[in-house]
Amino acid sequence: MSHDVFMRRAIALARENAAAARGGPFGAVVVQDGRIVGEGANRVTATLDPTAHAEVVAVRAACAALGRFDLRGCDVYASCEPCPMCLSAAYWARVDRLYYAADRADAARAGFDDDVLYREVSLAPDARRLPMIRLLRDEALEPFVAWARTPDRVPY
Repeated sequence: MSHDVFMRRAIALARENAAAARGGPFGAVVVQDGRIVGEGANRVTATLDPTAHAEVVAVRAACAALGRFDLRGCDVYASCEPCPMCLSAAYWARVDRLYYAADRADAARAGFDDDVLYREVSLAPDARRLPMIRLLRDEALEPFVAWARTPDRVPY
């Protein structure tokens, strides 16, 4: 199958989701070896979950279908340029490539403006609009030490 087929599926998911008012107009599919292994549409308002963006839903579905948390060998097709959270999810999942159709400016014109997020993540924690207050660092290091000492841990 061609890239256009997978992107059209992502766009169809976005279109269907918008028409059904189940969430924002976003869709995504995860593809491995020429077949869709996960797909998703935005479910933020339907599930009252601010992390239920199309790309995250699709990554979760693909991981469940493949039985692993690492999506090396997979590509993501998103109907729109991913927000910083979804882009981070793609990095964490180790996907090979991410294709997108509309961009963040297109999304902003429809009322989905992620520019503040793109700006904020590049700032030092003390310069962000969301107050970030550090507490109990020494105590928080203990779990990391225990993790590093665990011989049968699953690295990721």
